[in-house]
Amino acid sequence: MTDNRDNTTHFGFETVRENEKAGRVQGVFKSVASKYDIMNDVMSVGIHRVWKDAMMDWLAPRAGQKLLDVAGGTGDISFRFLQRAGSGHSTVLDLTESMLVEGRKRAEAADMADSLDWVVGDAMKLPFPDNTFDVYTISFGIRNVTRPQEALNEAYRVLRPGGRLMVLEFSQLPNPMMQKAYDLYSFNVIPRMGKLIANDSESYQYLVESIRKFPDQDTFLDMVKKAGFGNAKYRNLSLGIAALHSGWKI
Repeated sequence: MTDNRDNTTHFGFETVRENEKAGRVQGVFKSVASKYDIMNDVMSVGIHRVWKDAMMDWLAPRAGQKLLDVAGGTGDISFRFLQRAGSGHSTVLDLTESMLVEGRKRAEAADMADSLDWVVGDAMKLPFPDNTFDVYTISFGIRNVTRPQEALNEAYRVLRPGGRLMVLEFSQLPNPMMQKAYDLYSFNVIPRMGKLIANDSESYQYLVESIRKFPDQDTFLDMVKKAGFGNAKYRNLSLGIAALHSGWKI
């Protein structure tokens, strides 16, 4: 891997060295871990649950599949996947251990203990052999990765031939006026909610800014294709507030 010590990237609207970003992202999620699920409900008025169900609808999990849920945090996607599949196994990987700790506390985790592993790891350097998993998911996490293209390349590596990638991430509204209204809500309301509920406005300010820095739907689709995925497509959710990107290791 190349030496990236002198390269820069964004941390929200701030420019930082690439080798600093992961630690700062860890700090954000360590701060909000205990309130993360509650804040997701409040910020999206519960719509994130609809988006995750749409993800499962398109993914159509099958019995016996092995899932790698990257930036899986509190296990939301893994629990849905295992419930839909009926049987199978999910490895939840996250950079921030405190997020995984919160996931283990959830009732679903106890019910599915034999079907779950919780691993601290980096999306850009996955600690798994080639051709290991049937499905790779990352939900609202890839925009926090220092080099998203490397994460997509790693996704391709660890998937088996015929395996599937699915990314759920905030995206861009196609209408400028709608985007402006959404920005007004995001920048003025969400950090205040973070302060009220999690006693942390700065972390949620970063999360809002990180959404604006993430590539639009078509640009990210090109990145998925560049990683090697075939039959790559995307679907907008809630007019483009979020988007699902899908690809296959053909």
